[in-house]
Amino acid sequence: MNKAIYIAGHNGMVGSALMRQLQQQPHTKIITRTRKELDLTSQQAVQDFFCTKHIDEIYLAAARVGGIHANNTYPADFIYDNLMLECNIIHQAFKTGVRKLLFLGSSCIYPKLATQPMAEDALLTGALEATNEPYAIAKIAGIKLCESYNRQHGVDYRSVMPTNLYGENDNFHPENSHVIPAMMRRFHEAKQRGDKEVVVWGSGKPMREFLHVDDMAAASIYVMNLDQAIYKQHTQPMLSHINVGTGIDCSIAELAEIMKNVTGFKGKVVFDTNKPDGTMRKLMEVSRLRKLGWQSNFDLKEGLQQTYNWFLQNQQNYKR
Repeated sequence: MNKAIYIAGHNGMVGSALMRQLQQQPHTKIITRTRKELDLTSQQAVQDFFCTKHIDEIYLAAARVGGIHANNTYPADFIYDNLMLECNIIHQAFKTGVRKLLFLGSSCIYPKLATQPMAEDALLTGALEATNEPYAIAKIAGIKLCESYNRQHGVDYRSVMPTNLYGENDNFHPENSHVIPAMMRRFHEAKQRGDKEVVVWGSGKPMREFLHVDDMAAASIYVMNLDQAIYKQHTQPMLSHINVGTGIDCSIAELAEIMKNVTGFKGKVVFDTNKPDGTMRKLMEVSRLRKLGWQSNFDLKEGLQQTYNWFLQNQQNYKR
């Protein structure tokens, strides 16, 4: 008998990675809807959808996402859209008898000044980073929704918090993308133009952790399929989320050198110290996930090479 799995957000970077891996599993029926087909912020639309489908499991990877500029410009959109889609999906999952759900959050849930590496129990211990606070609050609400439905209704809704992700189907927009896709495109275009240097913002000293999206998808499926008793043994009713990362970070300067080699750029890397560095370190504490038996497979150079190969095959989609 086929297991019906609904992937919310299947066209996104994480959702598409989940779909690639879940499609390889036998006796699995994947259910998806595009944004045009289903408005997840509409309570009625989500209710109608769930009432017409038999769903066994849900991967909640849908979210309104963006960089610092987008978060600062549209804070109301970020908190409203994310709260609504989480509430609608989680509530209708319960109402229609879906017993298992995995909610995908973000490392921005942790306080701006959280002790490094950031452990799960750092949640709600301090002020959030101001630039993405509305988005972070929505993600925290998603964790607490899962915890609350578990406690009150006895369902099995779990949450995973990824570190910085990269890989296939990332956003390579020249202004609105995150550090890896932005840097990859910058080095690639500099190589094409024959530039003598590439300028990287900041001093290059900040430390960041990066996880390949295929590793994130594999970790998500692993956590979803853990025996409930084992999952509960390693979590708590009021602290049920699990960090997903490599447990290894590198400096932005080190990342730039790897990116230079991966893209084949022959010029110099120059750091613009007039630009801000941001938080000096952001690293996830991942011992809980390792104790559960999972750790990442991609090292950074391998993951960046795979991502660059994919970018070269799809760069026509990323013209200015």
